Amino acid sequence: MEFVVVGLSYRTAPLAVRERLAFAPAELEKALRQLVDLPHVEEALLISTCNRVEVYAAARAPESGLAELRSFLGSARSVDGEALARSLYEHAGEAAVRHVFRVACALDSMVIGEPQILGQVKEAYGAAVRVGTARSWLCRCLERAFTVAKRVRSETRIAEGAASVSSVAVDLAQSIFGELGGRIVLLVGAGKMGGLAARRLRAAGAAEVLVVNRTHERALELAREVDGKARPWDDLEGLLAVVDVAITSTGASEPILSAARMAQVVKRRKHRPLFLIDIAVPRDVDAQAAKLEGVFLYDVDDLERVVADNLAARRKEAEAAERIVSEEVRLFGAWLRAQGVTPTIKELRAHAEAIVRAELERTLPALDERSHAKVQAMANAIVNKLLHAPLLALRHDEALTAAVRKLFDLAGEKEPAPEQPAPLATAKKEPP
Repeated sequence: MEFVVVGLSYRTAPLAVRERLAFAPAELEKALRQLVDLPHVEEALLISTCNRVEVYAAARAPESGLAELRSFLGSARSVDGEALARSLYEHAGEAAVRHVFRVACALDSMVIGEPQILGQVKEAYGAAVRVGTARSWLCRCLERAFTVAKRVRSETRIAEGAASVSSVAVDLAQSIFGELGGRIVLLVGAGKMGGLAARRLRAAGAAEVLVVNRTHERALELAREVDGKARPWDDLEGLLAVVDVAITSTGASEPILSAARMAQVVKRRKHRPLFLIDIAVPRDVDAQAAKLEGVFLYDVDDLERVVADNLAARRKEAEAAERIVSEEVRLFGAWLRAQGVTPTIKELRAHAEAIVRAELERTLPALDERSHAKVQAMANAIVNKLLHAPLLALRHDEALTAAVRKLFDLAGEKEPAPEQPAPLATAKKEPP
């Protein structure tokens, strides 16, 4: 079994490609079941955020598993394979483990050190555990990734002042207006991203925060949290006609604000400028709306410019975090190699002990129980001393496994799965 990763991110694919591959929460269960139905995929986890779509898997044959994952992403989202290949990256073995650790530690994020990605990975992991597609191998890898992320945050200052996509969106609004005091802000969508943006907007001094959401109860809940006002979803167009800034973050699969609809909004505003910050993937606002007079539209990819200073300030801390990740990858690799030789070690010891028992019964069948125990103890001590050096060498050099099995004529045994860790909320046990 080997860990593999196939995916794309803001580093390799523009928003137009990422939004085509995005999976809505309601689609995850079906996608996960399809993944583990692939011939060479034993376990699978799917993470889909505004900045990345990735599949983490345990594959029986790495090369075949990677090919199946590439094909799955293309067919599941009806994206041409050749076009998709230009945006995809893939990792196997130690490189895959390193990638998972770096993602969990926010070292691969647009905003280095941002806190949201760890929660997003945990949510993706929880979904895979519930569906049953993340079991022993992925559980070990992901639980360790969460431990590494905790270590990075406690041993470095990478998270100090770290921004999220939501907070960067608010920073962009501030850079446009200078100050948000006296400004009316509309939040379209009341999910986690919207909630983060709303809290930051209120802290930045926005005079009024209005919230609309398809589920009005959720809009009311968020409005109470940020001392804002919830408005009906049907009032969206009217609200866009009067606010100064609108931040959209719904989970819609198609744009909720078409260019034609925005043209009507522009007429009602009498060409007063409107700043739209679309942090949804897929996008909430038709890109053609940016061509309308007085509409200043920014999407997730536009936020990279705001992130540049943030990245420079964290580079030194990121270097320290990378060293921690490298150390943890090495330790996890050693643990994985130990799992590979464990069956051989157990079989070799069982083989030797079986020979001892057979010879005792054949040679000294008439011994009383006490004498038999003494001879048994002596024979076991001899076995332990004879096997000590071979077993020690085997633990440190997995390449010796085949030779040992051939020399001692050991029967084949199915590769065991590592012991499954406790559920995420209470997990404390870690691989040595």
